[in-house]
Amino acid sequence: MSEHLIERLGLYGDGIAEGPVFAPMTLPGERVTGTLEGTTLRDIKIDQPSAERVAPPCRHFRSCGGCTLQHASDGLVAAWKTGVVTQSLAAQGLRTEVRPILTSPAQSRRRASFAARRTKKGALVGFHGRASDTVVEIPDCKLLHPDLMKALPLAEALALAGASRKTALSVTVTTARGGLDVQVDGGKPLDGPLRQTLAALCENHGIARLTWEDEVIAQRTPPMQRFGPAEVPFPPGAFIQATAHAEASLLAAVEEAVGDADRIVDLFAGCGTFALPLATRATVHAVEGDAAMLAALDKGWRLAKGVKTVTHVARDLFRRPLLPDEFKTYDAAVIDPPRAGAEAQTAELARAGLARIAFVSCNPVTFARDAAVLVAAGYTLDWVQPVDQFRWSPHIELAAQFSLA
Repeated sequence: MSEHLIERLGLYGDGIAEGPVFAPMTLPGERVTGTLEGTTLRDIKIDQPSAERVAPPCRHFRSCGGCTLQHASDGLVAAWKTGVVTQSLAAQGLRTEVRPILTSPAQSRRRASFAARRTKKGALVGFHGRASDTVVEIPDCKLLHPDLMKALPLAEALALAGASRKTALSVTVTTARGGLDVQVDGGKPLDGPLRQTLAALCENHGIARLTWEDEVIAQRTPPMQRFGPAEVPFPPGAFIQATAHAEASLLAAVEEAVGDADRIVDLFAGCGTFALPLATRATVHAVEGDAAMLAALDKGWRLAKGVKTVTHVARDLFRRPLLPDEFKTYDAAVIDPPRAGAEAQTAELARAGLARIAFVSCNPVTFARDAAVLVAAGYTLDWVQPVDQFRWSPHIELAAQFSLA
């Protein structure tokens, strides 16, 4: 056994002591002992707990791998996540106003991927255990929206019908207008009897749509998502923010960042999370690599009332970023890339010289890298708004405003 003082939290939420030594589920200031395996401390005993240590609100926390920070106070988690943003910016030589973090409430996650495994006696449904392939049941989960919890019996039935004994199904469930939208990966190949069984399950459990791998098996009602005044028919597996609270928080920041712009280009537009609400005040051109998501955006716009023109184009912005000449007709840009950021597109955006840029990111490190490119081109990073939609996890979202004098 060895003794260690936890100095800080790492990017994944583990406590870190001098060495570095990584100690899961410990907090800064705590004195702990455990068995050192490589650089990781195992069989940890908390000898001197932090004043910020709290009783986890969920009884599944110790075994479930869905959350990593329920043992820390909300204040500590908020300060740590805000610090990650500040430190990421500082690493690129950037400083700005970092606003107080906005945290989604408990039981608000509207999308989750369950693991569903057949057993000798039936099926297990839940999340994978911490650093394990074991499936941990989560009947009292404090993270998920109550409507998502209703999908647990369905996921169990899906495992019994279509899972092999060797691997677990991945059952992704999203709340939608019209019912739950369910997508299954890792199941048995489809045949006639399995199709019939799955269609019956869809009907019996009253879900909106069931997709097996890439094939829609049954659809009782179209699973719709609302963005601003538009009802969008969501494609299977399409991107959506994990909580409605985070979506509203990011949208408010984007609306502030673009200001009174009349013509906006929305890069990595998805199904219209920002483009469709912004269309109530400006014309919008949406650019997205996924044609199915753009088609859904277009359908939503055509049926919406009180919106201005929304045009769109399918384009891979990693391989073919918009060039400076293509930005000439716009007053502002919204950009919401995936975790890898948008290095190539940001370089072209920096050269385009738009007056306002709203930047949304799910990775403070790649955001800071791309932000440095804009600042080097003469932009001011006016503020950053952190958003904690993946409560009790190490993930951090943010929105930011860039302006050009």
